[in-house]
Amino acid sequence: MSSTAPPAGSVAPWRGRRVVLLGVVLVALNLRIAVASVSPILDLVRADVALSPTEAGLLGTIPVASFAAFGSITPVLARRVGLEPLLVAAMLLSVTGEVVRSSTSTAAGFLGWSVIALAGMGMGNVLLPPVVKRYFPDRIGVVTSIYSVTMTFSTALPALLALPVAERLGWRTALSVWAVVGVVAAVPWVVVIARSAAARSALGGLLRRGPATTPALTSRHRQGGRVWRSPLAWGMAVTFAMNSLDSYAMFAWLPQILVDGGTSPHAAGVWLSVFAILGLPPALVAPIAASRMRNPIGLVVVFVSCWAVSYVGLLVAPGGPVWLWVLLGGLGPGAFPVLLALINLRTRTSAGAASLSGFTQGVGYAIAGTGPLLVGVLYEATGTWTVGLLFLLGTLVVLLVAATVACRPVMLEDTWGPRRPPGEAAHPGAAGPDAV
Repeated sequence: MSSTAPPAGSVAPWRGRRVVLLGVVLVALNLRIAVASVSPILDLVRADVALSPTEAGLLGTIPVASFAAFGSITPVLARRVGLEPLLVAAMLLSVTGEVVRSSTSTAAGFLGWSVIALAGMGMGNVLLPPVVKRYFPDRIGVVTSIYSVTMTFSTALPALLALPVAERLGWRTALSVWAVVGVVAAVPWVVVIARSAAARSALGGLLRRGPATTPALTSRHRQGGRVWRSPLAWGMAVTFAMNSLDSYAMFAWLPQILVDGGTSPHAAGVWLSVFAILGLPPALVAPIAASRMRNPIGLVVVFVSCWAVSYVGLLVAPGGPVWLWVLLGGLGPGAFPVLLALINLRTRTSAGAASLSGFTQGVGYAIAGTGPLLVGVLYEATGTWTVGLLFLLGTLVVLLVAATVACRPVMLEDTWGPRRPPGEAAHPGAAGPDAV
């Protein structure tokens, strides 16, 4: 008897998923706008809204705190309302925050509505991995690369365009105009939600016939669990935390480190831009490479080695060759896109991916936000960058240890503890953990 199902290799790779892919790209483009659009025009905002130096300093802390807080609760919300409706809500939340904060005339209003905008973006951070898991189980590496690169542009474009727009149209327009991206990003997800049940079922059947990157859930796996009981989850969270801590610390202090080493302020600013741009090659290549490896710890070791050589270079020869220290340091954060891919490569379902994504980013951002502060405190206490750079070298050791756990070929659903009390049998009709 012949089968009507096409062979796995013959399934058109993007069939039925182009709208979803567009939605993923547009959401990724919106995830850093509320942060990157403020810094270049902060002086204009302070002059009009009367932000104190302390309140202006909070603008550097609020993004990481918001990503941690709202990212942590996102898996719970996703279980209640679903991934796609929550993505629409997250984008509209970011739009509301961006528009209202650009019209406020008080410091409290500006800070408060910034939190609202960043809440939507923090939720989007966590939602993208499980969305990729649900709709692109056979293309995890490729799609993760696409949206990782897009997130890099989400940081670069507002930083590049905010000041010219503000000089021509005013800072309020320079901030509010980016809300258009959030509105457009919500549209594909409205289309996905509006699809008929038959269309969604057909897409699900297509995906089941295609090659999946990760194995499916079987009856022997737990039907849900507490993610914080999983060694894998803690390995992911600590790796994410250390990698992000180093990134934020270098974004905050690299120009000053270079200036103190003899580089001109103008050149130091240029080198910081180069440092940021160097995130593109790892974002493009690393997720695809990780998806083809049983254990991608080798990739992480390469990126950590880049960090380490850069730090040692800044310690022993801060005056140069600056280009080499910046080149290697700019490649160091490449573990970030690897971790985004691992969220899906180490889970069996979109529900598991949502749980792991929320835990990894919630814990990770909470710890990472301390990086710039700690390095600054160490510099103020000692008058040199030596202790701060040694501290960052120490974080790389922690990163490597955690990454050995995160990269092991183990699935989250095999390691987390059960939600139900020990000994209580699961109901045979219970909903599967992919019902997000």
